[in-house]
Amino acid sequence: MSLSPLMTAKTFGDLPGWGDDDHLPAFEAFRRSAFHVLTKPYRSGALGVAFGAFAEVYAQAREAPPQDATQARAFFERYFVPMLVRAESGAGLVTGFYEPEVEASPVRTEHFTVPLLSRPADLADVDDANRPAGMDPYLAFAGRTTDGLAEYFDRGAIERGALDGQGLEIAWLADKVDAFFIHVQGAARLAMTDGRLCRVTYAAKSGQRFTGPGKVLSEAGEIPLAEVTMQSIRAWFKAHPERIDEILWRNRSYIFFREADVADASLGPIAAAKVPLTPGRSVAVDRLLHTFGTPFHIDAPTLTAFDKKPFRRLMIAQDTGSAITGPARGDLFAGSGDAAGEIAGVVRNAADFYALVPRALAGG
Repeated sequence: MSLSPLMTAKTFGDLPGWGDDDHLPAFEAFRRSAFHVLTKPYRSGALGVAFGAFAEVYAQAREAPPQDATQARAFFERYFVPMLVRAESGAGLVTGFYEPEVEASPVRTEHFTVPLLSRPADLADVDDANRPAGMDPYLAFAGRTTDGLAEYFDRGAIERGALDGQGLEIAWLADKVDAFFIHVQGAARLAMTDGRLCRVTYAAKSGQRFTGPGKVLSEAGEIPLAEVTMQSIRAWFKAHPERIDEILWRNRSYIFFREADVADASLGPIAAAKVPLTPGRSVAVDRLLHTFGTPFHIDAPTLTAFDKKPFRRLMIAQDTGSAITGPARGDLFAGSGDAAGEIAGVVRNAADFYALVPRALAGG
């Protein structure tokens, strides 16, 4: 497996802001992946960063972890070579995501009327081995019927009651827009009315393509494209409550959840790489192209929402998303709660991506 021509070798001195970063939090995120792979290895991405090349560096991360920022920087410089990842067209791009925290009820009440649902029993995983002839190849889920697999109920059908009476409700929220953005983020912390703090994370989806409300509102002339943020979308919904269903049902994709513990309140949910996300240090990437666990130094000089200075940080690839496609495309995990949401909601910035590739693979 050879490295893609989209990747060009650089030196650490070429990386803007490399010497100013604190690499210890990034190492701690990397080390979580190093322990996870003892149970199940990650799949190698198509750009040629083979998972097997990480064996030595993962072993060192587990057995001899650095104790401070200086040692952490030395660790990455010793075992990796930075490679500029070129976008297939145009510039690289970063957006942001977070884990919402909302109030919820374990039972439906007059105030809490919007459910978060668990995976239905009749929802089946679909791949090339069992996909019926003529079914949209995009669909990774389908419904089991007496006539075989068929496209599942979409958002509009489910919210109109297609799955009522099955006992799928995990919790009930007060606001449909809050529930929708939990679907977008794929996880949430729930402050339950009985005093518990619990978490829901992604379990499955109805399968249809995602259509963002920002795109719908922009194309309808309601919000200029340059002004589309989570905050501007929420403001539009607040001003037009009678049109919420009309806009949200344009997104046919519906997310199902499972319950999970909040073992460490400082960390985010367990995501696609099967480790808890680290605020400000975990990044979602295109998993078909990249290999989970890969460190990325990301240079986004116009992004200042995280700490009021240009974003130049070492991040670890530990999640993915249906909207995260392309070699120089990332979604930065901002953390949990409203403050993290204020950061994540405004992130849409040009960025350069430098993948840190194990020296054995890069010929270094």
